[in-house]
Amino acid sequence: MMKLYPAIDLKDGNCVRLIQGDYNQVTVYGNNPAQMAKKWESLGGDYLHIVDLDGAKEGVGINDEAIREIVKAINIPIELGGGIRTLEDIKAKLDMGVDRVILGSAAIKNKELVKEAIEVFGADKIVIGVDAKDGMVAIEGWLEVTDVSALEFCKELEQLGVKTVIYTDIAKDGMMQGPNVEETKKLVQATGLDIIASGGVSTLEDLKNLEQINVYGAIIGKALYIGAIQLEEAAKLFK
Repeated sequence: MMKLYPAIDLKDGNCVRLIQGDYNQVTVYGNNPAQMAKKWESLGGDYLHIVDLDGAKEGVGINDEAIREIVKAINIPIELGGGIRTLEDIKAKLDMGVDRVILGSAAIKNKELVKEAIEVFGADKIVIGVDAKDGMVAIEGWLEVTDVSALEFCKELEQLGVKTVIYTDIAKDGMMQGPNVEETKKLVQATGLDIIASGGVSTLEDLKNLEQINVYGAIIGKALYIGAIQLEEAAKLFK
């Protein structure tokens, strides 16, 4: 069954959402991330997806305290991304008690890091975030679209020993317009990776469409915060 990944984006210790990754379009949804995490756990979330937005932008852990509080508050596993660029960063985050870390832009620029991370920490601890636009990989906080196709990149990652990829269609993210099922399906069919779909999930119908293409999981962000998807209802469907 497809797993549900409620998302918490952290900025200055608060739960926020951005539109298409734009730091100038921020909505704050609460100043107690641990409480929010408990809520999503109690409503049936399988796995908590945390993005440290300050980390992604500044490359430092401004939200470490909030992350530790979340780790203490819940029992479901946690994955964390944002500004994790070195083996030391990975170790520091795992030591905080998260179950696995997400490498983003760092993975594209440094395949050696991916390889080493898997050797040192194991494939279960490392997730690669692949952000794409029109099927092409985007990096640097989505500011730069490369000439590498998401599919080619995912095949390379698989060769490196990667097991899990979060695939985000950045044109869809935060727009409440549905995920890019076609592109995601290509990755599921052409690789043996566990693909977690992210970006644009806005209705139960979207989740059903993703389940039909056999994704491993789906990340739900804004839709939960504005009430477009009731997590409890979704959890009943996909259990």
